[in-house]
Amino acid sequence: MAARVVTVDRKAVEQLTGVLGIPATLRGLRVTSTHFFRNLWGWIVGRPQVRTVMVPEEHDPKPAAFRGMPVLVAMDNGKERCVACGLCEWACPVDCIHIVPAETDDEVERYPLVFDIDMGRCMYCGLCEEACPEEAIVMSAKVEISAFSRAGLLWHKDQLLTPVKTLERRLEHIRNDYGRR
Repeated sequence: MAARVVTVDRKAVEQLTGVLGIPATLRGLRVTSTHFFRNLWGWIVGRPQVRTVMVPEEHDPKPAAFRGMPVLVAMDNGKERCVACGLCEWACPVDCIHIVPAETDDEVERYPLVFDIDMGRCMYCGLCEEACPEEAIVMSAKVEISAFSRAGLLWHKDQLLTPVKTLERRLEHIRNDYGRR
């Protein structure tokens, strides 16, 4: 069976929109002018409607669900929470995480001797965060990562360690979102 054929009445469309779309253009200019003069009046009176963010000196607050670059959570004593289980490395779809586990002196606990993330390959999907049973790797609000070379985008454990106090909002979001308590 053939698809339904739709016939467009060109004359009716031209009557509604005009030959050159002049009514639509005038409507757009009206909306733009309204916003312009409302904001201009706000600046004159001292109550601006639009807020300018002077980046990099100031930043907009990011929501708790925002996924920036992944970081390692550092406990209050400065040690990482990571037990080098390798689940984040396994869950990463682009293989940008590299972990070399080691054992502590008492041979009871493990820790990552090497924990590297290639930020040039990371796609900020958050699967490493979901896979981690210890809440040791989370997506932070950091987004400004740049380097002059490819090697500069390889972040090591000491660069990734972030104090737990700066990540409390994200950790609370993870607990609520993933049902962890």
